[in-house]
Amino acid sequence: MAIEVFNRREIKYMLTDDDKDALLSIIGEYMDADSFNKGGKTYSICNLYLDTSSDELIRKSLEKPEFKEKIRLRSYGIVKPTDKVFLESKKKFGGVVNKRRTNCILQDAYEYFERGTVSTNRLGTDGKPVRMNQQVMREIDYIMHLYNLKPKVFISYERLAFFEKDNSDFRLTIDTNIQTRRTDLRLDTAAYGDQLLQSGQWLMEAKAFKAFPLWFVRFLSSRRIFQVSFSKYGMEYRKYRELNKSKVPHQVL
Repeated sequence: MAIEVFNRREIKYMLTDDDKDALLSIIGEYMDADSFNKGGKTYSICNLYLDTSSDELIRKSLEKPEFKEKIRLRSYGIVKPTDKVFLESKKKFGGVVNKRRTNCILQDAYEYFERGTVSTNRLGTDGKPVRMNQQVMREIDYIMHLYNLKPKVFISYERLAFFEKDNSDFRLTIDTNIQTRRTDLRLDTAAYGDQLLQSGQWLMEAKAFKAFPLWFVRFLSSRRIFQVSFSKYGMEYRKYRELNKSKVPHQVL
């Protein structure tokens, strides 16, 4: 069963190809690769981020408030309308991220975004029931109706993911080929869009509720890799606003 509730700190770092290769050369001693990383290859994640007609959630987030929240729909790779996806809420307060998610069928999620109601306990492509977490769904539904959220941005990327051996608290994700678009907002179409990173860049996130392990801290120090402030949706919005200065109202960010 997929974990539906997460509480953790998430610290981000920007890596070069050389940094990434150096990390991968030692990581097998301390961490296991995610089951999706078959043969050491990346796997694809696609997201629809929801927001108001005036992009209120991302504008507030970029002001770096003590509390912020977002809603997104996530799939692993390109899926069919009858496949399982994940509807997620992500909140951050005091530096700690709380993520809550529930299964649903993609076509049901589309209908929910249009009509405000969602079918539950449907059969997936494999013929097995896709049961929603009703408590999580009620929390997401409250935020959806409070802000009148709709899909606004598609963001996809290729990911390497690792879990520390015998310690599920510490996780590393390394993303590249981050693509964004504000049209064709579906998860059952091809992953394409504008590139968010330069060639040879990788966005790494270290995720844990407790302290990071000593080997990882030493690696960062030896490579002189420092924490960065980077939000995929936030960077997309900044670029979108820059390209549409005459159309997007100025906001103090």
